[in-house]
Amino acid sequence: MALSAKQARMLDILSRRAAWVTAAELAHDLGVTTRSIRSYVAALGGVVESGPNGYRVRQDAYAALLADADQDADSGSPQERLVFVARRLLDEPEGIDVYETADSLYVSESTIESDLTRMRGLLAGTELTLERQGPIARLAGPEIARRKLISRLFRDEMRQSVVDVARIQEAFASRGLTEFKGDLVAMLDARGFFVNEYGINDVLLHMAVALDRVAKDRVLPAAGDPGVSETIRSLADDLGGLIRTHFDVELDATELRYLAILMRTRVIAPGAGRDTVEEFVSEDDLAVVRGIVSRASAEYLVDLRDENFIVRLTLHVQNLVARAHEKTYSRNPLTRSIKSSYPMIYELAVYIASRLQAAEGIEVNDDEIAYIAMHVGAYLEQQSRRRDAVTCAVVCPNYYDMHILLRERLEATLGDELDITTVITTADADWSTIDADLVLTTIDPRGRRENAIIVQPFLTETDVDHVRQSVARIRRQRRRAAIKSELLEYFDESLFLRNFYARDAITMIRALGDRMIAADAIDAEYVAQSIEREQMSSTAFTDSLAVPHAMTMSAKRTAIAIVVNDTAMDWGDARVNVIAFIAFSAGGRAAFQTVFDQFVEVFSDREAVLGLIRRADTFTAFIDELVRIIDA
Repeated sequence: MALSAKQARMLDILSRRAAWVTAAELAHDLGVTTRSIRSYVAALGGVVESGPNGYRVRQDAYAALLADADQDADSGSPQERLVFVARRLLDEPEGIDVYETADSLYVSESTIESDLTRMRGLLAGTELTLERQGPIARLAGPEIARRKLISRLFRDEMRQSVVDVARIQEAFASRGLTEFKGDLVAMLDARGFFVNEYGINDVLLHMAVALDRVAKDRVLPAAGDPGVSETIRSLADDLGGLIRTHFDVELDATELRYLAILMRTRVIAPGAGRDTVEEFVSEDDLAVVRGIVSRASAEYLVDLRDENFIVRLTLHVQNLVARAHEKTYSRNPLTRSIKSSYPMIYELAVYIASRLQAAEGIEVNDDEIAYIAMHVGAYLEQQSRRRDAVTCAVVCPNYYDMHILLRERLEATLGDELDITTVITTADADWSTIDADLVLTTIDPRGRRENAIIVQPFLTETDVDHVRQSVARIRRQRRRAAIKSELLEYFDESLFLRNFYARDAITMIRALGDRMIAADAIDAEYVAQSIEREQMSSTAFTDSLAVPHAMTMSAKRTAIAIVVNDTAMDWGDARVNVIAFIAFSAGGRAAFQTVFDQFVEVFSDREAVLGLIRRADTFTAFIDELVRIIDA
């Protein structure tokens, strides 16, 4: 079955959501009517299940549909035909005959001519060019550029942008690739490397392409001795041995060095083995990253100035710069979830990426920004665990040191989440004097205490679950209280707009910027910086909300301009109903992280957003509804 773009997008949305999705929600996401949604579902037969709560995908039927689409794919659609023509050109060094190609595809010569015009667009930014001599069209350019184009075409065909080993095996007849990957990871682990599982399949794709091209006698030109490091030489030797064992193919030194360099820049980082960090990191690169991290720490009031963190980030940055110069970025399947779930961490990563762009003269895309966010997030998570801990008092009357055993069990199980400040060992505790977020007690508390949980002297798994739930509730209350007290003061009735539309995101930012300039909240430079930030990576952080802003806190005063629209507008790859143009001054810097993260969290609740859109017809109604959502 050939899917339309809207049907494919609808199935993608349903496949990523475990719960039922209403027709109204799907219509909003796709920018169509609910009637269109019903027609898409009807056309898809049994792939989508209907019910009183909406729609959900039947995963088995969806998987079968994708498998059938892969098997039946031919040169029928314009995109499929373009890929077919590109692969023919890549495989035929002498070129292809336009008339013969048209006949073989049962299309007109003008159709193939149109495909060749589109082909030139596909080659933009590569080292390949399309040459034409009479009816013969051929690709000119180095073999390495041809291989990169093959890999790019393959990745573009992969759904969800995830390179799958089974699909690589199928496409390039590389049987045994899964077993090869297992031995490769074992070899790297034995040498003390940390392995990036998200990147290794991409390197396996390049290796499969190399094996395929060598089998067709399309080899890389000999490069002599390029003076590579001992690490690259030894990686190349080990890789060559594994390839001989698994595929019975002998790759020459140039091919192996290329694959080893890919491994080095995409997959591995030095760990506890004999390969030292110093071999991988230059002082110049460390200095650049230290400077960027120092500015990010000052701008966002977080402390990233830890030498181990800086070294690890520099290792990643060196690889990123190498990939960016070659325009061969690593795909990251977590980009969307990182952006919506950790907006402040993603924002820090955008700031770091923007400074890298300026320092290195490169372009950093969303997937690479998400990898930076993973580094930043892992470090900040370690920092914040104790700071975010919930204070706890333990009431456990003494009996053969039972209170000691209980405390030890609590610290061993919940040490990252609880800060035990008091242990009361008497049976007649003065409950009114206990000052802690949470009270864990082995005896009944006097009266009703919302923050008290009765636990067993010998802590059970059920007890642990109850405590974790309470900790999560307390943290949520803290965050909501913070956003309620800090966020509401930044709204201004003159900066509230209902059903206000613009042609695109940049036009909307300029329109809201004009209003904020008139309100003496920002200047024209802040608007320009907000547009620059938007061009780095879309500020649509959820399916319904965009939060345009600048990367520096240079507003005259902290303010938020709000747009609430009945009809969603395109914003990057998303469609949003709510736009919040946030401007922070240097004086409001301390509140930025709390406000930014929690604002996005509040608007991540789809039902809450839909309720806000329905009810917020005036500024007063908007504030009332926002308070209701926060307090819910």
